[in-house]
Amino acid sequence: MPTSLPFLHRDKLLPFILLVVCFAAWGVAATMTDPLVQVFSTIFSMSTFQASLVQFAYYGAYFLLALPAAFINQRFSYKTGVLVGLGMAIAGALLFYPASIEMTFGYFLLALFTLAGGLAVLETSANPFVIAMGPEETATRRLSLAQSFNPVGTNIGVLLATTLILPQLHSATLAERTAMSQQELLTIRSAELQAVMVPYVGFAFVLLAIWIGIALTRMSTRDTSKKAEPGLHEIHFRATVKRLIHNPHYRWGVIALFFYIAAQTCVWTFTIQYATHTIGADHATAGSYLQYSMIVFLISRFVMTWVMGYIRPSILLTLLGFIATGLCLYAIFYPGLSGLWAVVALSMCLSLMFPTIYSIALQGLGEDTKFGAAGLVMTLLGGALMPMVQGAMIDAFGAAISFALPAFCFLVTAAYGLFDLRSAPRLPGSASSHAAKTADSV
Repeated sequence: MPTSLPFLHRDKLLPFILLVVCFAAWGVAATMTDPLVQVFSTIFSMSTFQASLVQFAYYGAYFLLALPAAFINQRFSYKTGVLVGLGMAIAGALLFYPASIEMTFGYFLLALFTLAGGLAVLETSANPFVIAMGPEETATRRLSLAQSFNPVGTNIGVLLATTLILPQLHSATLAERTAMSQQELLTIRSAELQAVMVPYVGFAFVLLAIWIGIALTRMSTRDTSKKAEPGLHEIHFRATVKRLIHNPHYRWGVIALFFYIAAQTCVWTFTIQYATHTIGADHATAGSYLQYSMIVFLISRFVMTWVMGYIRPSILLTLLGFIATGLCLYAIFYPGLSGLWAVVALSMCLSLMFPTIYSIALQGLGEDTKFGAAGLVMTLLGGALMPMVQGAMIDAFGAAISFALPAFCFLVTAAYGLFDLRSAPRLPGSASSHAAKTADSV
């Protein structure tokens, strides 16, 4: 990679820093939500499958809101999309307060859906915006660096869940809760749901501070105007979709990202269940292993960003996909402490995959970049559907065997890396360079 190419356009430093904070913010929300499957399963005496509706609501919102976010970005700007997303996420986080008073599972699902919908708009806007902030040749590394701060947020999210939520769960078993009087059960449930509410309402005020910072910051670009490109904001949706479907790197990238999101969500959602089922850990101890996973993810993301400067990202994607599959198989056949550490090690493999698949899939899209980005964010539907499948597998076969599902998902991501390696080199220049041109309206 030529050293003369700038990593970031000079006038994009402050906007880049603010967006990096957003990357950390949605990391907080995602991993603070993962333990809620176990939390609501305990509080409302649900099966793992039923409690997995938490992830269905969270990632289902990403699927439904990503495309409207693309229309916002196309019609207005990336900055508008970021502000709309943050505003909606603030409203969702604040809904946790009335949900804790109402004490119904459905109200919490509504709050999660609203929060995640806002984050979907935010993520759909922020990822291509980062790509637009410098030359295409450095786009993958730039996005990987921004994504490196996402695990900073994921660590904070797990820390909040393991210190403020999980320790507050009452030790009563399902049988003991069933034997309690209605009033006694409501008292315990109210205290537990108050513990769930507190970090989310606090998170709302953090998001509000970020919203104000971005709203007050001028995010200009390199002297490109709307007049220079007449019709810039015209939307030809049907033609765009047709071009995207006929682009093999994008088409297979959507599939690969669907299964990556499925793998990540399943691994992080059910690490706690694996720990409780295989080594008999209590909720707090099991949560600490999820925290270890986030630390591994954080360190690996920065390491992989550096390694990408020397090794083609597709090679790393392929290798880590196969390694992750092997770790899942080890966790299946050797349930126990060593299997649990194999589950923790999966986060090392996860660290590289999202920015690599995302950047490869967006290369060469040109004017279709904004809707292409929305399609990629819609793949978070994998995080809505697959945890329900794995939850049903846990109920039927146990936590260890259920890791056959993420093993299959990792094989798909490895196959996409092989596909890119075997494809003819594509001409640089369109995805990020066009995005840079169109970002002038921010």
